[in-house]
Amino acid sequence: MARNLTQGSIVKTLVLFSLPLILSGLLQQLYNWADAFIVGNVEGEIPLAAIGATASVSNLLVMLITGFTVGTTILTARLYGSGETEKIRDVLSSFTLVLGGLFLAASLLGAVLTKPIMELLRTPQDIMADACSYLRIVFTGIPFIAVYNVYAAVLRGMGDSRTPFLAIVVSALTNVLLDILLVAVWHYGAAGAAVATVVSQALMAIFVVAYSARRNPHLRFRPGKAAVSREMVTQGLRLSIPTATQSSLHSVGNLILQNFMNGFGTATVAAITTAYRIDSIIMLPMNNLAAGVSTFTAQNVGADNPRRARRGLLVGTVLIAVVSVVLTLVVIPTGGTLIALFGMLDEVVGIGENFFRIIALFYLPFGIAIAIKGYLEGVGDVIFSGVASVLSLLIRIVLSYAFADIGSGIIAYAEAFSWLALLLMCAGRFLYMSSRKQS
Repeated sequence: MARNLTQGSIVKTLVLFSLPLILSGLLQQLYNWADAFIVGNVEGEIPLAAIGATASVSNLLVMLITGFTVGTTILTARLYGSGETEKIRDVLSSFTLVLGGLFLAASLLGAVLTKPIMELLRTPQDIMADACSYLRIVFTGIPFIAVYNVYAAVLRGMGDSRTPFLAIVVSALTNVLLDILLVAVWHYGAAGAAVATVVSQALMAIFVVAYSARRNPHLRFRPGKAAVSREMVTQGLRLSIPTATQSSLHSVGNLILQNFMNGFGTATVAAITTAYRIDSIIMLPMNNLAAGVSTFTAQNVGADNPRRARRGLLVGTVLIAVVSVVLTLVVIPTGGTLIALFGMLDEVVGIGENFFRIIALFYLPFGIAIAIKGYLEGVGDVIFSGVASVLSLLIRIVLSYAFADIGSGIIAYAEAFSWLALLLMCAGRFLYMSSRKQS
């Protein structure tokens, strides 16, 4: 159901909009958790490390998709806030067809080049076969992810975070059940986990298309030449290209960092990829509250209410700060235990525990940074947002290689300092924009 974010209590509005986003993200991460937990405990450390070694590759396409759809959400929110709801159908149909076709081609190319890609990343030979098998299958699910994300972006721009959540529920339950069947019962290993993921992604896309079309007349369209609006594509790309470029560069940076991490050996790969899998869930409340700030801001900018948009940033920052402090206090003493849940050996648990002791101390500055970044994206300052994200990534890469002699702990330190840099850049930009408006 669409929600008007330009009226009512800001705290209540942000929380009610962001909660389904948080739950959706939590269930989405169950794809990776279920794969990792079941594969790690049933098949052992080698297949688990193989799945982890593919994450940066598949995320390259997934982050590119989400980068494009950030702009789609902002455009939809502006149209909804300004009352131009008849144009939303054009946004949906245009980007579904354009992005669906683009990422179908990309997935086919990725499937053909799987082994050369993994060799380029210096994937350890003992996990190479499982990694290639897993990734090749996962590539086939990319078009489904593209279609789902376009629909989810448009729905969230209209204030509807519930429907994407329901699609994720269907997908997550399917994924877990198939993981149990294909991995725990039939012992298909990493390949079985990949099949479970792709089938669940297909059902997710089918559900969100069918459910949305049934409940909202603005979300029904007939594929064809007239379904692609040049005006909406142009407007959408102005907002999407900077965020998509940021996401793709970020993913390339992650490939470089994966290469760097692989140099520490299989134990570190297993530890850090498992830690990131856990960390991605831990940070969901912060990331999705920031996404809520972005959509809230865009709708209010569309409604010509910039004062309410700035108040939304203040409320969102306070909410994220409280959440980040709580997460820090919880994660530091429990990080090693969480790693051990995946059936890891003591050496791997120790590496992961050290990672969490470092990174959790920096959750607060990260949370404040992404709140401000969400506001900047909501007002349309997507170019600066993208540049700031890429610069923080470059800082992380440079620090990683420059201080590699420290050991695997540099992976956490480098990321933490990149967050501090992002905070300084975003806060500086916000203060600059505020001073210009007052002058």
